[in-house]
Amino acid sequence: MSTERLRKQLDFIKEIDKLKTITRRSYLADGSRKENDAEHSWHLAIMVLLLSELDTVDILKTLKMVLIHDLVEIDVGDTYFYDEAGNVGKFEREQLAAKRLFSLLPEDQGREFYDLWQEFEERKTREACFAAVLDRMQPLLLNYWSKGKSWQENDVSASTVIAKNALFDNGPEEIREYVSEMIHTAIEKGYFKK
Repeated sequence: MSTERLRKQLDFIKEIDKLKTITRRSYLADGSRKENDAEHSWHLAIMVLLLSELDTVDILKTLKMVLIHDLVEIDVGDTYFYDEAGNVGKFEREQLAAKRLFSLLPEDQGREFYDLWQEFEERKTREACFAAVLDRMQPLLLNYWSKGKSWQENDVSASTVIAKNALFDNGPEEIREYVSEMIHTAIEKGYFKK
């Protein structure tokens, strides 16, 4: 391995340490504080390892996607899923960030990371669809476990959560059923503002 290649890899590793400073809107399950992007990515990676038995996916590829997909938020911040205005132009902002960040790596690794990020965003492969389903499920779980804390703070209605989560239609049936039941239980328990 060349010294230059190693230097680029270590520079990238230092740069992505910034992911730990990007705060998300979801609270930890105990409601004590909001999670950061690095915690979210770690949580997703564990979910891939545990829940991949529900689908036929390349686990390593899916793991790479969930660990890479939010790195762009180092430059653009986290955009709340339910923020209509904030989501306008999100892909274009994130694409610029992906190009900058992944260009820090040696060319072959930068291209691989960019291609995996793009694949996740396009959601055309089985791995990308599965990763995207888990990416949507994780904050739903945290909202449920924290008794709707983020939903209530951001005036997110139950009907909005149901409508915005059609993505689950592309996921495993077990997850689809679980999420549907969880949302309906959250409604019954009053986790949304009236």
